[in-house]
Amino acid sequence: MKTVVISLGGSILIPELNENRIKAYIPVLERIAAKHRLFVVVGGGGGARDYIDVARDLGIDEGTADEIGILVTRLNATLLIAALGEAAYPKVAESHSEAKKFAEAKKIVVMGGITPGQTTDAVAAVLAERVRADVFVNVTSVDGIYDKDPKKYPGTPYHATLTPQELLTIVGQGGLGAGSHNVLDIIAARVVERSHIPLVVLDGTNPENLADALLSGSCRCSVVSDTKKKILPL
Repeated sequence: MKTVVISLGGSILIPELNENRIKAYIPVLERIAAKHRLFVVVGGGGGARDYIDVARDLGIDEGTADEIGILVTRLNATLLIAALGEAAYPKVAESHSEAKKFAEAKKIVVMGGITPGQTTDAVAAVLAERVRADVFVNVTSVDGIYDKDPKKYPGTPYHATLTPQELLTIVGQGGLGAGSHNVLDIIAARVVERSHIPLVVLDGTNPENLADALLSGSCRCSVVSDTKKKILPL
């Protein structure tokens, strides 16, 4: 049994409240958890950005706006926990230490944001480090890592494999964009570099891509690793 940390973007899980993918993700997460120790960090998506925009319009400071966004990530995490039922620990972890403690129950552990100014990708990267994960998966809206946003720059180079240093170079150049959002932020990329934990980036608009990548190794995705060791399937 290996340890897997998944950063599940809010724009993937709940792009719109009435058009969410929660139900489709339940069997996928359950299949992974049946074989591996699983942690899921849920993002805020459009809902969090809407609240933050309103907060800014009201003249609320950025720190408080971030805290409001964190509450939305935890609300999304609560929805996922409730939908998972007995498969998940029944409370949203509000710190990395809580996540480690909850994992003792041998259930799926779900958390959202924890620190103002820090994305849930960064939260997930540090969590992967804290729990000594075998792999860190970033579930986003593109099928891997490109030099530039492939939607804006068709034909831009795609990377099936790359090193953490190459990832940092791309991030530092402002690449990895998917629409108006980055695939991975620079803090998370730096944690990947220092922790030596392999990173997998894949398109989560089809939840089965996640299971395919981890359990059969058949999904198109990008793998970031500083070793030549085979990462997928787990």
